[in-house]
Amino acid sequence: MHPHPDPLRSTGRGNKDRRDLRGDNPAMLKAGFADVEITPPLGTKKIGWLKEIVPTRVADPLFARAAVFETHGQRVAFLALDTLFVRSEETAAIRKGVEQKHGFPGANVLVAATHNHGSPAVAECGDVRVDETYCATMVEKCVRALGDAIARTEDAEIAFGGRALFGVGFNRRVVMRDGTVRTHGTFDDPDALCLEGSIDPELSVLAVRRTGGGHDLLGAIVNYANHPTDHGGDDAFSAGWPGVLHDRMKARGCPQTLFLNGAYGNVSAADPTRAGQSMNMQQIGETMAEAVQRVLADLASKPKTFTREVELSSRSRTIDLPYRTVTDAEIKGTVRGAQRFIDPAIYDRNIPRVLEEIRRNNGKAKAEVQVLGVGDRAYASVPCELFVQLGLRIKEQSHPRRALIVGSANGIVGYAPHAEAFPRGGYETTFISTSKLAPGAGEMLADCAAALIRGA
Repeated sequence: MHPHPDPLRSTGRGNKDRRDLRGDNPAMLKAGFADVEITPPLGTKKIGWLKEIVPTRVADPLFARAAVFETHGQRVAFLALDTLFVRSEETAAIRKGVEQKHGFPGANVLVAATHNHGSPAVAECGDVRVDETYCATMVEKCVRALGDAIARTEDAEIAFGGRALFGVGFNRRVVMRDGTVRTHGTFDDPDALCLEGSIDPELSVLAVRRTGGGHDLLGAIVNYANHPTDHGGDDAFSAGWPGVLHDRMKARGCPQTLFLNGAYGNVSAADPTRAGQSMNMQQIGETMAEAVQRVLADLASKPKTFTREVELSSRSRTIDLPYRTVTDAEIKGTVRGAQRFIDPAIYDRNIPRVLEEIRRNNGKAKAEVQVLGVGDRAYASVPCELFVQLGLRIKEQSHPRRALIVGSANGIVGYAPHAEAFPRGGYETTFISTSKLAPGAGEMLADCAAALIRGA
């Protein structure tokens, strides 16, 4: 990816375009991985179920995992958190910390949440308020993990592989005969008509190994789109199936596996064609690990698949997204297709806060779209729960570049459905703090990401 004039540079209020310095010739690659545990202390509130839950146990630990890549004059980093979201405030603090303490360009760090529902209160969600003390501690640990990864960089080579993976995630929006949608509906309902859309079956693997004898794996970055809702409503903290994926891969000889979730906004493990049945977190993690292992074995078996001649890049743009034009029916939850989960009273209690946010921000939500280039792949990150239709739109519009989507990254503005979803309703479009963007905002994010990729 070589620099050239960018015809898509934004100059309007609230918009900015950043790019990393890039050389004309690819350089030899170095890479480093590290992690740090970010399991919260008991007594910390939980997020992921709209209501307040204070866990009494830890089912399995939570981590922040870092991967750093360097060539001469080119550096990028990925940070994957076992949390539901990551706010722009913590993203900015992590970037500032790694720049000040380790001299690493903060603008080139992508901070993503796995969207794990068994995690602490790192953002507002329904009745749950942010635990600022935990967030400050998490930031310090994340900067440390990135610093450790930087210190551990060594000569490395990479290869990309992938496969289609079905039977793990399903489109969870069922269109009814009256044209509305039921999120987590099933075809046991005689009024169920069809699924609203597809999934994104692409399981992408970036394999990183040492150069020289043995070619030991340093780590892998795995990208796939699916909701990790494990332990969402119970009394336990857990990393969910992304944690199981890491543990199974470690047992297979891959020391670090960063999971970057894709356009998962309307994809979940519950299968509407089987009465909502799903694999449990152990089964999903194991199934994904087996698929990743097959990709790694295939890469290792092919000559000249791995390379050190890799070009890196980082570009981002901050855009203004329109909030919803809120009607009385939206406020009361009586709009066509509205679907309030858990407890309708949660919506009534929290909608005034959302209305105040919209007023305070003059009807616009700022959102950073970032693209990290690693070789011929472009990791396009968005600060939302992007619908799969829009993730596929980015991939198609970016051709011949190979785009990979990273959701819940560098901030959170809630669900970003495709425009056609709003007249049908469903949970993801029902007005609350996690669903406040206007129809068309998702398309704006997708088109911005594709433009950045094409202009890179």
